[in-house]
Amino acid sequence: MRTNNTNTPLTDKQRQTLGFIQHYIRQHHLSPKLQEIAEGIGIHSRGVAHRYVQALSKAGYIQTDGGKHRGIQLINNHYARAESVLPLLGKVAAGKPVEAIPGEDDIDLADFFGEHNFAVRVQGDSMIEAGIMDGDTVIIRFCETANDGDIVVALIDETEATLKRFQRSQKGRYIKLVPANKTMQPMVYEASRVRIQGVVIGQLRRY
Repeated sequence: MRTNNTNTPLTDKQRQTLGFIQHYIRQHHLSPKLQEIAEGIGIHSRGVAHRYVQALSKAGYIQTDGGKHRGIQLINNHYARAESVLPLLGKVAAGKPVEAIPGEDDIDLADFFGEHNFAVRVQGDSMIEAGIMDGDTVIIRFCETANDGDIVVALIDETEATLKRFQRSQKGRYIKLVPANKTMQPMVYEASRVRIQGVVIGQLRRY
């Protein structure tokens, strides 16, 4: 019989790993491989990812089938929680692009904002004229395409994430990422350097 020890405190990396597994299962309807977990939480070692998975299993958050590549299953109460919690995946720059940093928390608003969404916290003031302030949390609908004028999370060169208004050149060769701050200049990249992570659909602010 499995002992559920979900009162066992988790480390930051273990919580981040659990959040990634929950988000991945909700998005793909199957569990991630160790390599996908490692990449998703920003590490290179499958062995370290395996240790985090084993710690979650021991604590009663998940169960694993060692004979399967995708053998991770969420324990019932945590699967239910995954269906109603948005993962706070990290921080995104609203000024100069910075590396996207995986987060370690959740926001319990999935019932309001729907499935396949995630949250990021804004850093910087490049979107203030769109009403998005430094420290705000924006809700992102995951998608890989956007329309001109959409406010998007864009990944540049697979390393830097930024929040800007999307604009594609007439021939589609270039993408312009436009700040909503008249003191800042648009950033222009070859289309191959930019990958859309999602479109802003909502916003949260604490006063």
